[in-house]
Amino acid sequence: MKSYPRTPPRLGRVVPSNPVFFVRACTYRRRPILASNPVATAFIQFAERAYSERNIAVGRYVIMPDHIHLFVCGHDDFMLGRWVGMLKQCLDKQIVRDTSTEPLWQRRFFDHVLRSEESYAQKWNYVRENPVRAGLVRDARDWPYAGEIIRIDRV
Repeated sequence: MKSYPRTPPRLGRVVPSNPVFFVRACTYRRRPILASNPVATAFIQFAERAYSERNIAVGRYVIMPDHIHLFVCGHDDFMLGRWVGMLKQCLDKQIVRDTSTEPLWQRRFFDHVLRSEESYAQKWNYVRENPVRAGLVRDARDWPYAGEIIRIDRV
């Protein structure tokens, strides 16, 4: 039986070192439990600690009531799935729970490797308008749960 490499050989040429990931994680059954000051504060503290302790940079982000969008960049051996799992655990502690025994998060998350500065800007332009499209604010700049932690340069 022939064995195959875990990653297609061409991927090394396509994906840059220290790639920027665009990530979306949703709450279970899209429950609106995220957009709050305690969750936002915990998110920012988690991201700042990730940068100072592990050199993992969280760039721009938007926390919506039922999902979170963020851009993150780590070292070449950065384990995105593990990191997102730790982020979810951290935010769990700040989410106001009801009497439900349902999980807080969907099991998986969406991620996409960005290939250029243009795609970062394009994705950000779409993401930052989420609160406007959802009818939460008239102007994206008025949404309190969005910002940039570390400037991620892709020049």
